[in-house]
Amino acid sequence: MDFSRIQTIVDKEWAEVFKNRIVLFTIVLMPLIFTALPLGILYSTRGSAANGDVTDMPPQFFEVCGNIPPGDCLQIYLLNQFMVLFMLMPLIIPVAIAAYSIVGEKTTRSLEPLLATPITTEELLTAKSLAAAIPAIAATWGCFLIFLILAPIVGARPTVFAGILNPVWLLAIFVAGPLMALLAVNIAIIVSSRVNDPRVAEQIAAVVVVPILGLIFGQVAGVIVLNVQFMVMAIGGLAVIDAALIYVGARLFQRETILTKWK
Repeated sequence: MDFSRIQTIVDKEWAEVFKNRIVLFTIVLMPLIFTALPLGILYSTRGSAANGDVTDMPPQFFEVCGNIPPGDCLQIYLLNQFMVLFMLMPLIIPVAIAAYSIVGEKTTRSLEPLLATPITTEELLTAKSLAAAIPAIAATWGCFLIFLILAPIVGARPTVFAGILNPVWLLAIFVAGPLMALLAVNIAIIVSSRVNDPRVAEQIAAVVVVPILGLIFGQVAGVIVLNVQFMVMAIGGLAVIDAALIYVGARLFQRETILTKWK
C-alpha cells in the first residue's frame, strides 16, 4: 500500500469538501453546540451541587452516588446523560463527507480519471475513509478538551471533574468514538458506491445514528447503564462490525463497472 497516494487523495478530499458550508457547519458548529449543552447543565446546577439539593431524582441516580456528596452526584448523573452527545459527533460528522466521497465524484465525472490511475481499490477506500474519519475524531477530541477546560470554570467541583475523567468517559471518547467514526464512514462509502445521488447517499447513511438515539432513550429510562462492562462489550462489537464492513465495502466497490458501464 502506497501511503503517498493515500495522502494525495486525502488532501484532495479535504480541499473539495471543506469548500462546502454545510460540511463546515457539521464539523465545527454542531460539535460546539453539543459541547455547550453539558456545560450549560453544569452552570445551571452549580447551586444544587453546593447545597446538596437532589430531591425527586430517579432510582438509577442513587446507583452512581456511593460516598459522593449528593449535590456532586447530581451533576455527574446529569453529565452522564450527555456523554452520548460526544459519541454522536464521530457518527454524524463523517456521514456528510463520506456519503459524498464516491457518488459526488460520479456526478462530477471526476471518479473515472482517478480510477484509471495506478491507485488500488484498497488505497482509494482507505484514503476516503481517513478523509472523513479524521475530521470527526479531531472535532470530538477537541470539543472534549474544551469541555474539560471549561467544566471547572462553569461549576464542576473536583469530585465532578474526576467523574468526567473516569474510565467510562475515556473509553467512550478515545476508543468507542474512533470506532464509531469508522462505522459511519464505511456504511456511508458502501451506500455512496451503490447510488447515484449524493443526497440519497447521505440520507440512507444517516440511519447509522438510530442505534445511538436508542442508547440515549435507554439511558434516560434507566434501561441501559453506561458502565465499563457495557463500554468494553460495545467496543468489541464495534471492532468486529468495522472489520466486516471494511471487507464488504471492498467487495461491493465495483471498480470495473464504474470505469466501463456507469452512466
